[in-house]
Amino acid sequence: MEFLYHYGLFLAQAVTIVLAIIAIIIAVAGAASKPKTDRGEIEIEDISDQLEQVKKQFQQQLLNKDQFKELEKECKAKEKKQNKQESKPRLFVIDFVGGTDADEVGSLREEVTAIVTIATPQDEVLVKVDSGGGVVHGYGLAASQLMRIKQRNIPLTVAVDKVAASGGYMMACVADKILAAPFAIIGSIGVMAQIPNFNRLLKKHDVDYELFTAGEFKRTVTMFGENSEKAKQKFNQELEDVHVLFKDFVTSNRESLDIEKVATGEHWYGTDALTRGLVDELQTSDDYQMSLLETHKLIGVKCEIKKGLAEKLGIGLSIAFDRTWSKWMKRSQSPIQ
Repeated sequence: MEFLYHYGLFLAQAVTIVLAIIAIIIAVAGAASKPKTDRGEIEIEDISDQLEQVKKQFQQQLLNKDQFKELEKECKAKEKKQNKQESKPRLFVIDFVGGTDADEVGSLREEVTAIVTIATPQDEVLVKVDSGGGVVHGYGLAASQLMRIKQRNIPLTVAVDKVAASGGYMMACVADKILAAPFAIIGSIGVMAQIPNFNRLLKKHDVDYELFTAGEFKRTVTMFGENSEKAKQKFNQELEDVHVLFKDFVTSNRESLDIEKVATGEHWYGTDALTRGLVDELQTSDDYQMSLLETHKLIGVKCEIKKGLAEKLGIGLSIAFDRTWSKWMKRSQSPIQ
């Protein structure tokens, strides 16, 4: 009887686990089948207030009580006077940290849309770009999003603290003014593509690779087929065409730039980039924001794209798998005791 009791308990637990797994699979499938949208939640951050709070806390630590009270009185009087005056123009701040696939453009387009609905030509937009570039169509769309700001006559400044190269510079060149830290990486106005080819390896193992296309140049170079010289030349020509488009785009936004001297695919640090006309000033984004603190209201704008249930579960399962795999690898590699 005890055996039957334990067996029944085990069977009930097993059925419960199976039903739970089935429920998760159904939920994931249902979530994946729903229409997806890039629209997320816009978060507004009062940067001016944050900086003032930091300043106040620091002063409180440095000054004695009487000095601090006197300073508070002056600040309140100043604030009261400012409230009576007309409201300050606003500096909207966007952070763009882009990967090679430029997926971040989904958030950027929502941030730009939110800003242009309320910003006026008296305001300004600061975009802090940090990207080494990536896919042409992705960064082309990112640059087009920034063009929406300029088309409404809203001053646009791009600040580069670390890197704006290739697609990153494609975005930066749209701005009315480009700022760069002295050692920021700027430029790389060029196009590249690299692809491994396994054709000889397949031949060595007597594996045939068949590719069927309609149209002479539907496919040029491939990873598994034998690439002809004609196909390679066509592929190189396509790269050259993209490079011409890239150069024309940069020239249309920075007419004073000697494009043939800087569109070699090379990159330069901020100081050299300034002498070549790629940027306008050597300044960090922090210093630029601080310089406008008295005259502008600083507002951070950020869009958080909501992840669907399928994505959340996928990320959770991926993290769990990575942790389990790491633990197993550590144990398997530990010395025998």
